[in-house]
Amino acid sequence: MRKREIVAAILLPLLYLYIMKLPPVFFLALLSLACLMAQSEFYSMYHVKGLSRLFGLGYGLLYLLLSYLGIQNVLLVVAFFLLSVVIRLFSPVRSPEHALQDMAPEVMGFLYIPFILSLLIYVRLVGPEWIIYTGVTVWASDSVAYYVGKTLGRHRLYPSMSPKKTVEGALGSVAGGVVFSCIIKYLLLDKMGLEEALFLGAVIGVIAVVGDLSESMFKRDSGVKDSSVLIPGHGGVLDKLDGIIFATPVVFLFLRYLYR
Repeated sequence: MRKREIVAAILLPLLYLYIMKLPPVFFLALLSLACLMAQSEFYSMYHVKGLSRLFGLGYGLLYLLLSYLGIQNVLLVVAFFLLSVVIRLFSPVRSPEHALQDMAPEVMGFLYIPFILSLLIYVRLVGPEWIIYTGVTVWASDSVAYYVGKTLGRHRLYPSMSPKKTVEGALGSVAGGVVFSCIIKYLLLDKMGLEEALFLGAVIGVIAVVGDLSESMFKRDSGVKDSSVLIPGHGGVLDKLDGIIFATPVVFLFLRYLYR
């Protein structure tokens, strides 16, 4: 617990200054690095190696760059899938056995991480404060869920996916999302209505739990406790992005269709 607090106290102010004060291209660099590391952790969990690993990671970075340049098309995803098939077809294995099983983690890692998180590029263009809003609301939801679950948790939420998650912790996640959504609204987002802050905070609080459970599903399936041990007390980069991955489309849709 102390490691979590020390790391957060050091990293969060630095991230705030980096995102708020530097031009968008620096955010692209940060996002690309985070996606590269998270996707690499996902591939390691499922033992994706060789050319398939290099292609998946490289294409993820290319997709982020093209998204930053305003080039987004379903054909880019189609091309990734078809090239993945071709790479598996002519791989040294040269056997049709387990072809789908071999390809699934490579494709899933791309869709799960850089494909979804590329939406943050649009969110950043609306305003860097929205990146802060998304990150703080998700991480606050996670933190409140963690502490409430530790102190008050009695009823298991989904034992087969995550034995330590509790109903009380999930309710704490929603409460944390609502409270910190309103705090960030008053600090950085004056144009955001209170009703919007309450609604979006509650949705993110729920979706953060779903994101956490989803990554727990992948980790239990692959037989690991954390995606890596890179961040003391926090696990890997993917462990810190699981809630943001699920929250990003929600914030994107809100800004695109509901926010004025």
